[in-house]
Amino acid sequence: MGKTYFVSGIDTSVGKTAATGLMARYLVRAGVRAITCKPVQTGNTGFSEDIDAHRAVSGTGAMPEDAQGITAPQIFAFPSSPELSARLEGKTVDVAKMAAAVETLAGRYDFVLVEGAGGLAVPLSQNLLTIDWVAQKGWPLILVSSPRLGSLNHTILSLEAALSRGIPVAGVVYDLFPETDAKIVDDTRAWIRKYLSQSGTCAPVVDVPPFGSTVPDIDFGRIFFK
Repeated sequence: MGKTYFVSGIDTSVGKTAATGLMARYLVRAGVRAITCKPVQTGNTGFSEDIDAHRAVSGTGAMPEDAQGITAPQIFAFPSSPELSARLEGKTVDVAKMAAAVETLAGRYDFVLVEGAGGLAVPLSQNLLTIDWVAQKGWPLILVSSPRLGSLNHTILSLEAALSRGIPVAGVVYDLFPETDAKIVDDTRAWIRKYLSQSGTCAPVVDVPPFGSTVPDIDFGRIFFK
């Protein structure tokens, strides 16, 4: 079975979709079979815009499992938490279906990057938060953060919540978009590293610079091959 990682952000719109695509790009170019998935997508109908973004950034183009519905097994139209979006359609989020899709991919690929919806405390059902589902599955966490104001608080709280549940932290992706005062960038990065060290984890912090149409090649080896 392939190695599965859960990619979450400290909040919504923090850059985790681009980060997931960049990590897939790195893995594919490192010569391993890797794929991304979005077990539950909201704000779309009939397709997952995040999966499309992963493919564009990674450079792989559409994968066979995309057409088979495995990489985005549940899609709900309303842009909100999965629990609310499903409820508005008279449905519930099927976490068993989500897990089965990830397991199928892990049986076909060396690495599976599972992108969550929003942050770690987003509800999947009335009784299940995303973070508790991840803890149940035992997947290492890759947390996407940024230096924007307020992010340090969200980052430390997210890491503490994960570690308190026994979720291993594989790394922090530090998305430098949008551009922020260099003093804040450096100080926030230093505090994240300090918190990780004090928590007894050697998880690395990997910077991702702002980018446009030219996709950068970022070395994520410290996360995946340490």
